[in-house]
Amino acid sequence: MGLSYSLLDEVTRHLMLEGVDKDEREGKLYVSDRLSQTGVHDYPELLRYAIRSGTDVTLAGALNQNGRLNATEQRRKPSGGFTTARVPVTAAETLAEGEFNRFYVRAICRRQLNGDGQLVVHRAKQVQNPRPESEALIGSHPEASKLLEDLRTNIGVDTALNIPKGPNSGLSVEIIKTLSSKN
Repeated sequence: MGLSYSLLDEVTRHLMLEGVDKDEREGKLYVSDRLSQTGVHDYPELLRYAIRSGTDVTLAGALNQNGRLNATEQRRKPSGGFTTARVPVTAAETLAEGEFNRFYVRAICRRQLNGDGQLVVHRAKQVQNPRPESEALIGSHPEASKLLEDLRTNIGVDTALNIPKGPNSGLSVEIIKTLSSKN
């Protein structure tokens, strides 16, 4: 089950695609180490397809096909050195949800900067064990320009503003109308 995107319309999808194109041009498109060579090759177009006509669920389904994910990965052992471990069965969903949502949040930030209303962090997916740090962000109002820059600069999982709050947080943003924007 993917995230719920309250403003996933044609305007948002167009802005998301612009974001993918920009990142790819600048060599900043995040490509997970969990993708196989086939996955690395296919990923940009699979992401675009999901943005044009689907969601993170569409992207995850495509990543789970045709050997696009590695079966194993190297992990650092606490005692030093490395070990080989199986890639988690949720790897495609985690990657798809995280990256689709990042481009969605970037698009929503751009919409807010070009219009009215205010950004608000909300839970876009129910999670079994919500992290206290994620719960603390719900209802907060990040500044769109700072969040947009953060997501453009910090590629991958971690961002300076912690929105969204790491993999599987279930957090996203939406625009709420303020009293002054309703007139």
